[in-house]
Amino acid sequence: MLLPSKSIPSDQAMIAVGAQILVQLDEPGTVSAIWQRLVAWRQARSMPSAMPFWWFALSLDLLYATGAVSIRDGELTRGEHVS
Repeated sequence: MLLPSKSIPSDQAMIAVGAQILVQLDEPGTVSAIWQRLVAWRQARSMPSAMPFWWFALSLDLLYATGAVSIRDGELTRGEHVS
C-alpha cells in the first residue's frame, strides 16, 4: 500500500501519491481544490491508472501523520519542515 508492489502500480503507491500531492501544494488550497489539481496534473502526464478519491484521502492522512502537510484556515499547506 505504501510502496509499489505487484498489485499496486508505482504511480498509485501512497508514497508516490503523497509526493504528487506535495507538488500541488505550491500554494495552499482546500482538499477539493488540491484533488482537482492532482487529477488535472495526472491527466496532463497521461498517468495510466485512475485513482479514487479515497486513495487520495489516505495519502493525505499519511502526509498529515508525518507532518508533511498541515491545515490552516481550512486550507492544506505544506508542513513547516517541507519546502
